Amino acid sequence: MSDADPATDASGHRARLRKRLIEGGSDALLDHELIEYLLALVTPRQDTKPRARALLAEFGSLGAVLTADAESLTRAGLSETAIAALKIAQASALRLLKSEVAERPVLGSWPALIDYLHATMAHRLTESARVLHLNTRNMLIRDELVSEGSIDQAAIYVREVARRALELGSAAIILAHNHPSGDPSPSRQDIDLTRTIVAALKPLGIQVHDHVIIGARGNISLRSEGLI
Repeated sequence: MSDADPATDASGHRARLRKRLIEGGSDALLDHELIEYLLALVTPRQDTKPRARALLAEFGSLGAVLTADAESLTRAGLSETAIAALKIAQASALRLLKSEVAERPVLGSWPALIDYLHATMAHRLTESARVLHLNTRNMLIRDELVSEGSIDQAAIYVREVARRALELGSAAIILAHNHPSGDPSPSRQDIDLTRTIVAALKPLGIQVHDHVIIGARGNISLRSEGLI
């Protein structure tokens, strides 16, 4: 029987997916097959391929499916158990990416930081902001979500950023936020806020290394753009 009709041969189809995954590694399965197999683990007597394809069509990408909130996934027809399967995959991926950032000086492992921020923030439907606190060796002290807002705004309070940096003994920080529109181009407000934070922290001896804006279509470093 062929993979085109898994409903009549679910166990054989899933066995083939499992074999491809184990032998071929992370690139062996297509995006819809990864979701399909995750859902199959918690719904063993159902054909999960149509649901996997429907999720990709609704959310737009594998990353968007995995990072979707529970309410959105429930509206898409998933059970709590199925949502948990997706969330454990997301949590594992983020933990792995974050470990790559935490184990080395951040400025020397910039691609790993961007990968982590993209996985964490790129597909969020609302704007959110993070502050990464670094020590004198540019090692990560703390990664904190400081704001969750609307589809086009998340508040960052300069006084709170300064207070927290002093509390943690941060030598430097990196700001990051996402643009749910997918376009990472900085707004005038993004630039002005960054410069205000730079000015507020400079007398405290705390450097702002960068402000990274993350979008589904890429990322922009304000420092690389010469904006700070």
